[in-house]
Amino acid sequence: MSMAGRAAIRRAGQPDASALKQLIEGGYRGNSARRGWTHEADIIEDERIGADELAAMLADRSIHFLIAESDDQPIGCVAVTDKQDGRAYFGLLCVDPPLQSSGLGSRLIGEAEDLARTLGASIMEISVIEDRAELIAMYARKGYRDTGKRDPFPAPQPKPLYFRLFEKRL
Repeated sequence: MSMAGRAAIRRAGQPDASALKQLIEGGYRGNSARRGWTHEADIIEDERIGADELAAMLADRSIHFLIAESDDQPIGCVAVTDKQDGRAYFGLLCVDPPLQSSGLGSRLIGEAEDLARTLGASIMEISVIEDRAELIAMYARKGYRDTGKRDPFPAPQPKPLYFRLFEKRL
């Protein structure tokens, strides 16, 4: 069985903050992210998440951060936010670049959707940078549909960026 296939997935806590920060930065930004097929290294500058922001997410009881580990090493994560009123949101889906396309991302999405159901959600939402066509196509294959909502990226970038909101009935 592959490293991704035998990964244990559990709820993350404050002691995981440093390892999560390193995983997320390495999966989304910089040269290490370019080892995978899904990264933002070529379109966004700056860090993906600040240490303070990550600590606040880990402390927020409405956010359920899952971490995938193999041999006690973090290899993936996803955060699920209970938005109440039957809705949940997932973000920060990250798989260590050499393990992308191993099935771990799909497994984490499935875990996130199962968790959302246990929270009482019937709709899962996700925002995707609209320039990420390959990622949008992957979410479409998993049943996520474009809502038509579009929001500006929160931090200035050399080229203006926008998020598109997608949702899936659970």
